Amino acid sequence: MGFKKKTIGFAVLCLSMMFTACGDDSSTAPRGLIHKPLAECIAPAFLKKGDKVALLSPSYTVPDSTIQKTADVLKDWGFSPVIGKNVGKLDAGKYAGTAEERAEDFVNAIKDTSIKAILCNRGGYGTIQLVDLIDPKIVEDNPKWVIGYSDVTTLHAMQTKAGVMSIHGTMSSSIAKTEGKDDNSTLLRDLLKGEVPTYKVPKHEFNQTGKGEGILVGGNMSTFVPLVGASDIDVFQDDGIILFMEEIGENLRNIDRMFHSIELHGVMENVRGVILGEFVSSGTDLDYESTEAMLSKYLKKYDIPVICGFPAGHDDVNLPIVMGAKVKMDVTNDGATVSFDIKGEKKTIDTDKLVNKPQLSKALLKMYAGKTFDVEE
Repeated sequence: MGFKKKTIGFAVLCLSMMFTACGDDSSTAPRGLIHKPLAECIAPAFLKKGDKVALLSPSYTVPDSTIQKTADVLKDWGFSPVIGKNVGKLDAGKYAGTAEERAEDFVNAIKDTSIKAILCNRGGYGTIQLVDLIDPKIVEDNPKWVIGYSDVTTLHAMQTKAGVMSIHGTMSSSIAKTEGKDDNSTLLRDLLKGEVPTYKVPKHEFNQTGKGEGILVGGNMSTFVPLVGASDIDVFQDDGIILFMEEIGENLRNIDRMFHSIELHGVMENVRGVILGEFVSSGTDLDYESTEAMLSKYLKKYDIPVICGFPAGHDDVNLPIVMGAKVKMDVTNDGATVSFDIKGEKKTIDTDKLVNKPQLSKALLKMYAGKTFDVEE
């Protein structure tokens, strides 16, 4: 009799599991059950007078004069610049040394306890070559600010996966050009010293209203999309994220392809809000009035807030934002706010009033992004 009861019970369990499996449609599964939540990151210590900041080139090379000008700006800010030993090297005509040399500079700066932040000199291409050369445990055990954008998006993902916040912001290539006097640079300086911004963003016709909260991930689309589903630093398939996207020099069909790629990987099921940054020189190969118009068409089916035209990316205004931080976004018909859950002195920045005079030509911006090379200025 006991055997029959066990047999019947086992059969019921098997049938239950079979029906559950057959009925598991991930497209209708409740949010939060798709993947594990992305862990909150810790904020590295803010900088104080005399702290060392490493100047590194993890991607393409830059002239020595650019690095020296940025070093002078850091001194004016009260910091002590430390130039990586390999930044002046050249490999394959573009890289600042081999992948091993660039990784060596990064690892040395991370392990050096006297260095409190790493400022990348420029983007271009090459950080994806460093992923397997950097032990994430070293990053986890030595939290410090890593600053940059464009190709540095890979390093932001690595930092976030290791549980450490980083700053998507301006780099030496721009700081040297403006002598650190533009809003992008001064806001970065203030953030490094502990002034945490809350951004007020003007309304945009393609915004989607609502409130969202999650861990900020993303950056340059063509840099982070290859990480999705194929990397140990894939932070895009964890639940509870706010996705930031920007791009330069890509035509609309490529942006369309990249967005649908992250959809096919299930990323959008984990997204609690989207921040669209600047899309510079996106092209006119498809009949949309803008990149935002095209992406808005796809984002409408998701019940999440969307901010368009956030001034970060490859344009004249490139505001510092904290990757890996918990952010809150509130989008209304009158505009939007983005705030970071980080301890520090809070200040509100009205982005509509930040109108930097163009410092870099669009051709140079594209060159720094690694999109074109035969540029003279």
